[in-house]
Amino acid sequence: MARGRLRVFLVLVFVLILACLSAPSVQRLYHLFRLPFIWPNSSAQAIISQQRDHFDVTFSSFPANYSTKDAGLRPLVPARLHHIHLGPSAPHTEWLAARADCLRHHDSWEAFFWNDSNAPQFVEENYPHLYDMWKSYPFMVQRVDALRYMALEKYGGAVLDFDLACKRSLEPLRQFNFVAPAAHPAGFSIGMMLASPNHPFVKSLVDSLPTFNHVWPLLSYVTIMFSTGCHYASTVYTLQENRSDFRILSGTQGNPKMHMLNGFVDTPLFRHLGSSSWHTKDARLILLLKDIEPKIILLASVIVTGVLVSLLWCWRVARHRLSSRRDAESNLRSPSLRPSHKYM
Repeated sequence: MARGRLRVFLVLVFVLILACLSAPSVQRLYHLFRLPFIWPNSSAQAIISQQRDHFDVTFSSFPANYSTKDAGLRPLVPARLHHIHLGPSAPHTEWLAARADCLRHHDSWEAFFWNDSNAPQFVEENYPHLYDMWKSYPFMVQRVDALRYMALEKYGGAVLDFDLACKRSLEPLRQFNFVAPAAHPAGFSIGMMLASPNHPFVKSLVDSLPTFNHVWPLLSYVTIMFSTGCHYASTVYTLQENRSDFRILSGTQGNPKMHMLNGFVDTPLFRHLGSSSWHTKDARLILLLKDIEPKIILLASVIVTGVLVSLLWCWRVARHRLSSRRDAESNLRSPSLRPSHKYM
């Protein structure tokens, strides 16, 4: 009982601290750190299901030549396939083979290949206000992530990571305005996204890039995930007022991780090569946290926040006292302020 009251008290303290500190950076951190706690409720109505959407998430009932038009459905996502590779090195051979598999399964789709030759011009012409920020991202993968949102907003279609080898067509998913696979332990993966052109959510992903553009010293994984990656996109998702046409591809009740693109996995849609080439050393530490109970993470966050705020308060008090002492000494040294002595 006492421990429960302590947790409630610490949560209240944490909320009060956030209420008192209204800086944009604190608000940004609040939105990012709350994701694991609010995701289940935020995404509950978006999970694709047989009951509501009449959709087979195993894809076993869809024939290889399935067409949304033939099924009497209006395709909301255009038949466009986007792949992105930036940087001086050429794509790995297995990546090219994976893309070739996807092109074979989507031979009637329009294919886009974004690279260093056409991506900068595209961003500069269509998003000039974001061009300098896009060019100055410290990590190449941030440019890749931001570009996938921009291309998806402009043209619509499906954007795929290079390390996804398609096992079948994504045609059945074209009936949804926006769809992405679920991630673990919260949020969705941006390795595969389908969207209609000018989708409000994808536009919000593009427009929110400057707000979340922050470098975390010594934490490259966190910098990427919080500024352009899956955690960023999932956080922006939770901030949308209307999420009625969002769909998250999860799985069945017995296998909820059916479509999660974590590591070397086979899903009904892909063989994931699991390269994660941008993961750095700090990723190991962060990934260890994914299986820790959220309450423990919250408690630790509250304690760390309290310590940091206390240290900041002590530093400001000490600085104020030192400044006051210097002012007093300066006043005493000033001739006009020295006490005068008159002799009778």
